[in-house]
Parts: sequence; C-alpha cells; structure tokens
Amino acid sequence: MKILAYALPMTLALSGTAYAQAMTSAEYVAAAAAGDTYEIQSSQTVLQTTQDPKIRSFAQMMIQDHTKSTAKLKAAALTAKVKAKPMLMPAQAEMIAQLKAETGAARDQAYVAQQKQAHSQALTIHQSYGMDGKNVALKMVANGVVPVVQHHIEMLKTM
Repeated sequence: MKILAYALPMTLALSGTAYAQAMTSAEYVAAAAAGDTYEIQSSQTVLQTTQDPKIRSFAQMMIQDHTKSTAKLKAAALTAKVKAKPMLMPAQAEMIAQLKAETGAARDQAYVAQQKQAHSQALTIHQSYGMDGKNVALKMVANGVVPVVQHHIEMLKTM
C-alpha cells in the first residue's frame, strides 16, 4: 500500500491540465527529463541491493535506455531553445525515498510497482507530445521514445 500512496500523487500531478491540452515544448522537456531522472535514480537504488537477476537486468537496461533518451532530449531541447535541466518532481523524489526505505524483496516489489506506474505515465507524456507537440525535433524524440517505453511495459508485465 505504501507504493500506491506514493504513486497516486505522481499520477495526479501528471494527469492534470498538462494532458487536457497540448503540452508546450517546455512542459514536455520538463516532464520527460523528470521521468528519465526518476528511472535512472530508482534503478540505481534497486541495483544496490537486489539479488533478483531479472530485476538487476531490467534496472541496468533502464539506466542505459533512459541515459540515451536524456541525451537525445537534451540535444533536441537545445535545438528547440528549451532549457532542459533534469530534475525530479516532488512525487518522484518521494518514490525514491520510499525505495531507499525498503529492503530486500520489499524493495524489489516496490521498484517493479513504481516502474509500472512511471512507464505508463512516460508513455502518456511521449505519445501526447508526439501527436500534439509543436517542435519537430522534440516530436521526433517523443515518437522515438514511445516504442522503447512500450517495450519496457511489456517486460514489466512478466515481473
């Protein structure tokens, strides 16, 4: 239940007016950068203790894939003249803190649950901007990230 307590504020924060209307380029960059930062930091956290080879492999892939998407986002943001400073949203920072507070199998379970939620939100962010965004370079990044996030979601279904 702790997991839901942390995931719900993030869901509410990301499902509000930003998605009721088309996101601006700055909103997209901020949301995508925050998502990547969360994915990297949460994966680094779980790698400190997990003994589960499947979770270890997934977390390593998250770090690699989200580091790549951050680099692409930064390059496109520079082209679009949008500042991209990756930083966590408050709800994401709370989720990281919750992961750090857990140990062993409980941390692994919390990580997987959080990843499912975070990837669902990431998919919404990238699909939304990919369809309705105004900047071509950022739309290309968004549309390029969608299949990667979908692949991650499929992998999470087996965990």
